This record gives sequence, C-alpha cells and structure tokens, in this order.
Amino acid sequence: MTDRIKYQLDESRMPTSWYNIAADLPVPLPPPLHPGTLQPLGPSDLAPLFPNAIIEQEMSTERWIDIPEPVREVLCQWRPSPLFRARRLEKLLDTPAKIYYKYEGVSPAGSHKPNSAVPQAWYNAQEGVKRLTTETGAGQWGSSLSYAGGLFGLDVTIFQVRVSYDQKPYRRALMETWGGRCVASPSNETEYGRAVLAQYPDHIGSLGIAISEAVEVAAKNDDTKYALGSVLNHVLLHQTIVGEEAITQLEMAGDDPDVVIGCTGGGSNFAGIAFPFIGLQLRGGANARKRRIVAVEPSACPSLSRGQYAYDFGDTGRMTPLVKMHTLGSEFTPPGLHAGGLRYHGMAPLVSHVKELGLIEARNYHQTACFEAGVMFARSEGIVPAPESNHAVRAAIDEALRCKAEGKSETILFCLSGHGHFDMSAYTNYLSGKLVDQDYDEKELAMALSGLPKVG
Repeated sequence: MTDRIKYQLDESRMPTSWYNIAADLPVPLPPPLHPGTLQPLGPSDLAPLFPNAIIEQEMSTERWIDIPEPVREVLCQWRPSPLFRARRLEKLLDTPAKIYYKYEGVSPAGSHKPNSAVPQAWYNAQEGVKRLTTETGAGQWGSSLSYAGGLFGLDVTIFQVRVSYDQKPYRRALMETWGGRCVASPSNETEYGRAVLAQYPDHIGSLGIAISEAVEVAAKNDDTKYALGSVLNHVLLHQTIVGEEAITQLEMAGDDPDVVIGCTGGGSNFAGIAFPFIGLQLRGGANARKRRIVAVEPSACPSLSRGQYAYDFGDTGRMTPLVKMHTLGSEFTPPGLHAGGLRYHGMAPLVSHVKELGLIEARNYHQTACFEAGVMFARSEGIVPAPESNHAVRAAIDEALRCKAEGKSETILFCLSGHGHFDMSAYTNYLSGKLVDQDYDEKELAMALSGLPKVG
C-alpha cells in the first residue's frame, strides 16, 4: 500500500511522562485564589477535594511528570491510539491539504476522558479514598470515571446536567453498567441543588451547578474526594499523552502540521492535542516553527470568543477557588445544545492564558453546521463523531476548503475526541431537519458578567 491511512505505535512507544506546559510559559499562569481571602491558594486549601498527588500535579512547574506504571498498564488497553490520514475526506473535498486525525474513540468509554479518569482514580485509591463525586455534561466524563473507579474499587457518584441526562439515556446506562450512580442535576441530594430547584423547578441544569453539587458532597464527607474531567491543570496534563503520541506518529508519516485543531468546552481535549505542539514552539530548536493552533467552541457557549478574561468561580454555587479564565459568568446557563460536553461557562485557565499570550486562536460554530460536517465525515471516513468532536471536524473541513481556494497544500491535524454512538438521537434530529441552532441570551450573559467577583 502506497497510500497509507493509519499510523499505529507499538505499546513500547507509549509516552512514559506527561508534558506540563507550565514549565515553558513565557509568563506564569495567574494563581488560583482562595474565595474567602482572595489570596493565592496553598496545597492545604485543596486538601478537602483532592488527594496529595493530584494537588502536587496541579501546582507543579516541572516539564515532565512520570506516568505511574499501574496507570500505564491500564492505558495500554487502548493506547497508543491511532492516527489516521483522512484520504477519503480529502478526495471528497478535492483539496490539496493533507488531513490527519488522532482518534480517541478507541477507549472503553469511547472518548479521550479515560486518559485522566484512570490516573485520578488510581491516585485517590492509593491514598485510601473510598468514594468519588463528579459532574458530567454529555456523559463522556461520567462514564469514564465510572469505568476507572470500578478498576480501583471506588464508589462513584455522578451529577449529570439535567438536559443531557434526558437527552442521552444510554450514556447514563453505561455509567450504571460500570457501577457508577448517576443523578440528574440540579437534584434534591444537596443543599445547593434543592435551592436551585426551589427557585427554578424546571431548570435544565448546567455544568456549573453540577460541579457545585459534587463539590458539596465531597467537602462534607471525609472518605470522599472530588474528581473533574476538564479545566484544571492536572486534567490537561494527563491529556497531553494524546499530542505526544501524535508528534511521533506524524514523524512516522514524514509530516508536520501547519494547523492543529481541537474542540473546546473546558479545555481537556484541546490541551491534549495542542499543548505538546505549543511546547515545541516555546522551547525552540528544530521543531519550533510556528503552527496555527485553533480552538473551536459552540456559538451558543463561546467562552473563549465572547467571555471576559477575569477571575471567576468554576461553579455556580461559588464553592470553588477563583481562577483566572475566559468566562461567561458562573451564573450563565447555556442553551441545551447537543454538544453537552461543551456547555461550560468558563475555559481552562491554561488554555485561557495561552490565548491571552497570542499562542492560539478561537472560533465558534452553530450546531447544525457542525452536524453537517459530522455527517460528511461519517460518510467518507466511516466514523460517526461525537457532537463535541463535530466542532473540530467542521474547522478541519473549513481549513481544507481554504487551502483549496488558496491553492495551498497545508497539513491539518485535529483530535477526533470521541465517537457518537450514544448520541444518535441528535443525528436523527439533524437528518430529519428538527435540529435547530440555538443562541445564548445577551441579557442573561450581561447579567452573568456583571456578577463577576471583584478582584483587584
């Protein structure tokens, strides 16, 4: 075969360390602040929520952090994940561009999320934790943590955003099959959930509310810790195994990307594919050429494109530390679009920071344009993408069409962060013409932004 389409690494070549972009930043990341004192957080401030090993990773500035061998043994079930050349999509688009995609849907949960769920569960189990709480939108993270918790003997309770809980029953069934307990949020199980329901009985939920509920339960129980699937530094760290593998696989292909693309909600998938490439640029040397790094988000929840760069709470109930990020306001509730994993009011502090430094660019799309791209991809490449991943597919197609219009042969890499096998109701709605674009309420956004914490 001369037209190779798959680049697969042997297990022996799976990365042994995660890459920490904090070591290479030209300007340090603004520190998280205690919500009461507004002073920089210390390790003890995070102890009620996280095990010590996770706290160390969250605050680390070491460039490389070793992946524990028991974690690598689990990751080897699906890692290294394949890199594909999208030759049939290239032909369909009649583009001179070369399109590659790193496919994370080969994991047991069907997405990139177990890359962080497995180490988080392992670190908690090592320190004697018995139970984990978390939030989830579309259910990719909740199912991944249920899977990982089962591996290491942890009970897992997941607060799933109500609109996704109703939209995606099979994702909930997956969590329960792996032993997790899934609760629609806002719920009657927490003080904050009950307060929300008392005021808004039919609230569709948000990741911010679900985080508040999960944090409340963890903070009140000594045997319980909180785990999250995006936003914070240690989660983005765990995902860099994706980009590290992609760098090696593209070397196998004799190629190097001009454009790197990832969808962005909280930032985990995007950071996983992009940070290792940004690191090459920041460190200099033979591979330091500047690449365009594109973060793609939904138009209905455009935190990078429309949000303010400011200190804000990670949750609606204002129980979490303050972090500096691009935010739509912690009280902002996005519309109920099908890409539930991208319905978060803020962006990861590290992703927000590199955006402020001019190292990445952001764009947003409505969901019908993304599903159009997803169907085009499925009919040419055979894989049905998750609704979140469709945002990256849309951007990759548009970049390839730009190359066609300009007569340029550029190399495009994107992360296909998961498959859409549990999201087929959304595809049914799209194919029947029932899927509609949704926009946020400008007045609600203005109110949410006006309520940002006052930090000097």
